[in-house]
Order: sequence, then C-alpha cells, then structure tokens
Amino acid sequence: MDITSFLIYCIIATFTPGPTNIVILSIVHNFGAKKAIKYTYGATIGFGLLLVISALLNTIMITIIPKILIVMQIIGSIYMFYLAYQIYKTDTSNPTVNQTTTFLSGFLMQFLNPKVVLFTLTVFPSFIMPYYSAIPALTISIITITLIGFSAFTTWVLFGAIFKELLQKYNKTVNVMMALFLAYAAIMIWM
Repeated sequence: MDITSFLIYCIIATFTPGPTNIVILSIVHNFGAKKAIKYTYGATIGFGLLLVISALLNTIMITIIPKILIVMQIIGSIYMFYLAYQIYKTDTSNPTVNQTTTFLSGFLMQFLNPKVVLFTLTVFPSFIMPYYSAIPALTISIITITLIGFSAFTTWVLFGAIFKELLQKYNKTVNVMMALFLAYAAIMIWM
C-alpha cells in the first residue's frame, strides 16, 4: 500500500471544506468553540462508525452502491439545504441553543453527508483492502482515518475560534456565505 497516497487522500478528503466543516465553522461563529466541540465529538464518532460499517460491508455493498448513493444524494441534499437555511437565518443577537450544535446532530450529519459517505465507501477498496484484509489491519486503518477526521474537525473549530471576532464583525455576510457554500455543496452532489 502506498502510505503517502493514502494519507494525502485522507487529509484532502477530511480537511477540505464540506458540509461538516462548514457547519463546525458556523457553530463556532454563532455559538462558540465549546458548542462546536460537542458537535465535533458527535461527528467524529459518526465518522468512525461509518468507517467501521464501510469496512465490514464493503464487499457486499459494491453491488448495491448505486442504489444507496441515489438515496444518500436525495437525503443528503435535503439535509444540507435545511442546514444552509438554518445558518442563513441564525440570529446571533439572540443566543439560544441551536439543534445543530449537539453531539447527536454531529453524529447524524456523517450519515447524511455524501462527501463522508463516498469517502468511507472508497477509501477501503482503493487503499486498504487490496493489500490488507485482516481485522487488526482494518482496525488500525479505521482508527488512523478517524483520528485524521477528528484532527480536521478540530482544526475547523480552532480556525473559527481564532477568527471569531472577525467573523462576528461581518455576521450576516458570513452566515450568508456559509449558507451559500453549503447549498453549493448540496448542488454539487448531483454534478
């Protein structure tokens, strides 16, 4: 296995902007890093669980992936448009706890996030299973990829915390931009 290609693929897929990272940035911006960390923990556990499911079922799912992907595209697009709307209408002058800031929301987002689903379904057959099929190797791969994902999520929390004052200064503009990026991600699922 080419470890360098594997790590580059994992880092690019987890650190680049996607629905989860945009929502994390929005939560930090609107509710603070503490709320974003709760969401991040949920997102990490969901990401790890999705990796486990993918590793266990990858050989079976290869025949039904096209059917699953269309359902995930529909559900994921609807959910991302909903999140984009929630980000757009967020009023930081009235700091109430938003449902998108919870552990459960972060957890569930991973299963509705097409970027994450596609990543978890492709990383094993592309980089791991051609070389390793033993449970210890798959377990180490799952742990490694989950830690990379957690690092990406916390990087977005830190980015949001560092630039929070700047983001709050242009609050409405930032919310509109994040909502548009999320809506764009929902549209790009179909491209």
